[in-house]
Parts: sequence; structure tokens; C-alpha cells
Amino acid sequence: MTGILAMIGRCPRAAAALALAGLFALAAPARAIELQEVTSPGGIKAWLVEDHSIPLISLSLAFRGGSVLDPQGKEGMTGLLASLLDEGAGDLDSRGFQQRLNDLSIDWRFDAGMDEFSGGLRTLTENRDQAFDLLRLGLTQPRFDADPVERLRGQLLSVIAGDVSDPSSIANRAWWHLGYPGHPYSRQTGGTEAGLKAVTVEDFRAYMKRVFARDNLIVGVVGDITPADLGMLLDKTFGALPEKADLPAIAEASPADGGTTIVVDRDIPQSVVLFGHEGLKRHDPDFFAAYVMNYILGGGGFSSRLTEEVREKRGLAYSIATDLVTLDHTGLIMGTVATKNESVGETLDILRREWSRLAVDGPTAEEIADAKSYITGSYALRFSSSQRIADILVAVQEEDFGADYFTKRNSYVEAVTADDVKRVAKRLLDPAKLLVVVVGKPAGVTATAPAPEGLF
Repeated sequence: MTGILAMIGRCPRAAAALALAGLFALAAPARAIELQEVTSPGGIKAWLVEDHSIPLISLSLAFRGGSVLDPQGKEGMTGLLASLLDEGAGDLDSRGFQQRLNDLSIDWRFDAGMDEFSGGLRTLTENRDQAFDLLRLGLTQPRFDADPVERLRGQLLSVIAGDVSDPSSIANRAWWHLGYPGHPYSRQTGGTEAGLKAVTVEDFRAYMKRVFARDNLIVGVVGDITPADLGMLLDKTFGALPEKADLPAIAEASPADGGTTIVVDRDIPQSVVLFGHEGLKRHDPDFFAAYVMNYILGGGGFSSRLTEEVREKRGLAYSIATDLVTLDHTGLIMGTVATKNESVGETLDILRREWSRLAVDGPTAEEIADAKSYITGSYALRFSSSQRIADILVAVQEEDFGADYFTKRNSYVEAVTADDVKRVAKRLLDPAKLLVVVVGKPAGVTATAPAPEGLF
């Protein structure tokens, strides 16, 4: 996760927490893909891309309900839980469990995002049954022995202690705290010192009972396995989970009224700026027009207007980027830039000018053509590994798209017109609504509200 995504991802351990458009670029034209929808005898569903060319199987999974379900005052609970699922289960203690993973060459991972708890494994075909059985144990019989719990708690507390002096982390914490007051999105996925210290083993078990359920499970599998074998393993691995999850309702949310600039004073030579306002959600009819718009504004790297104006013409920053943030209960357009203190005011002036210019004038025909060409042409590059493909299968299911999404995706981009982008830019982009957080000692910037107290 780089730049803007690292700052807005809200989870130090989960690069895939956000459901951004780039996750939905499966490269069917580059490689023959036959996506199969598998239903086990017990009714558990999974998407499968069968590939017997290499004796390898990659599985990704997700449960809806991430850090938004952390109990109040116990922020960081889901992140700590994710780190503990390979620390002992069933008859295997921490050392024994991890030794089995190592002996069988199993890649294992779990992460807590804002809206989901995700994980997965990768295994050689010859170790398939043992790998899936370890996954079963981790999800249904975790031990939560005292030693690994306190060791991992201490590691996460060390990360939080380091974040206190990290300007990007400070900006991130302040932006979400101010943007979503009182909503679970205002919390830090990585947790707080007090929250992590308050978490108990009973909290882990209560969360797993409510969230780790068959009707809340999303699975994607890629590799050397048949649908029949996968169906059998789905029942063996997940069949002992509760049938239904018990998820509390999370309120839909919009960011607080913007137009506010906050300065968090830090004696550093370069300020970090995080900015954004309301955007749109993933199923909004204007999403693909907004995706093209964002590419033109700040999402297209060296092809974007902001990079051209801030970096190329003036040398004010190494990079400036924007992205669409589409969460389950809100949608945003956000961006970030880091620049020397004396350049912050000028950089923000350029940012607001370009924000307004695209909204008023719209894009050029050349910008539309270039954006669409890149977005569709880079389609194939997303297919970098079997694990990445499995992750994408899960991400698309999380967004409630059908299996035909992969064959239709580029046509959605191609259908976007210049008028669509201009209309959506006018709808979305309003520099007067930007919530801006600056961490540093910026020149030419006047704070319009005080920095939140007791947050850092």
C-alpha cells in the first residue's frame, strides 16, 4: 500500500481493507479464466478459478464486520484477534501451530479492516488437507493462551507508540476523528493504547461467535483443486461455524461538513496534508464516471492534473494523489501530499484551484481518452499471482457483484463520456467542502478550527 492508500486505509496490517476500484480489475483477456461458482453439499458457497498447471492452491476469505464492531473502549480488538489466529488452536500451542505451518510451507494471513475481517492461505497441493484443517482449527478452536496474547498485544502497543510521532498517522487519526464524529469510522483500526489494554479473551470469543458464521463468509479459491474437492473441503473447514451471524446495524454516514482546516503543530521540516470530502459509494450509477474523473484529477500518477501542477510545473512535492474511498457505509474522495513547510499554502491553493477547475470546466477529450485507455489497458496487470486473484474474487463478492462483472468491467469504463465526467465532477468536487488536516509547521495556512485535544 503506497502513499494515499497507506494513509486512508486505516489499518496498519491490512492493505486490502478498502474496496477501491483497482481491486476490481481481473484480467480475463490476458488469461483464460473460467470462474466457477461452487456450492458445497452443506450449502457453503465459493468462487473458484481452477488451474492445474502448478501444484498450488490459494484461498482468500472474508467475514463482513471489521473494526467497526470493536467494542467501545476496546479499539484494536479485531486487529489483535487477527494477529492471534496462528498462535495456537486445538491441541497445538503457539509454537506447535507455527511449526506446522512452517513444516508444510503454508502461507497464512489474517487482517482486520474497517468493514471486514479477512484472511487466507496458500499451500502446495500435496499439503492441501493439512492446510485446510489448520484453517478449520484457527477459526473454530483458537486457544488464546496468555503468553501469545500478551506478546502480540505488546507488539501492537509498540506500533501505536510509534504512530504518535508519525505525521502521516497523526493526520489520518485527526481526519477520521473530525470527519466522522461519534461513528465507528472515527476509530482507529489499529486501536488505541487504552483500548488494546482493555481487550480480553472473552471479547475475542464473543466477536468470533457473532461474526464468524457461514452466512457471513465469502470465499475465493484459485489453483489446483476441482469443484468437487473444494466442496468437500468447504464443509470440513467451515461447517462447524455457526449458521448465521449476529451483526449489529451500522449507520450510514457522511463526513462532517467540510471547509475546515486543522493544523496539528509538529516541529518537522515537511508538512503532511490529508484532505477530502464526500464522494460516492461503489454501486452509485456514477461510479465509473467518478473513477475516470479521479484518474484525471489526482489518481493517474504523472498523468494527473495535480501532479502536473504541483510537481512537474513547480516542484512543490514529490507526489500528490487522490482516490475514491468506497466503504460499506460511506463514500469519499480523499488525497494526500507532503511538502516543505513554506510550500504548504501555495500547494493548497493549487489543489483547490484544480478541484474547482475540473468541476467547472470538465475534462478535455484527450484526458478522457488517455484515462480510459490506461484504465482498460492496465486491466491485465492486476493478475499478478494466484493469491491476488483469490483476493479479487473475494473483493468482488464483498461488493455484491455477480460473476459476470469480470467480463463487463471494461465496457463500463468505455461507456463513460466527457459529459458524464463533467457532470460527476460538478456533482462531487467542491473545494469549499474539503476537510484539510495539516501536520507540521505550515506557512501560508490559517487554521479555521483547533486541532482535537487528547487524540495524539
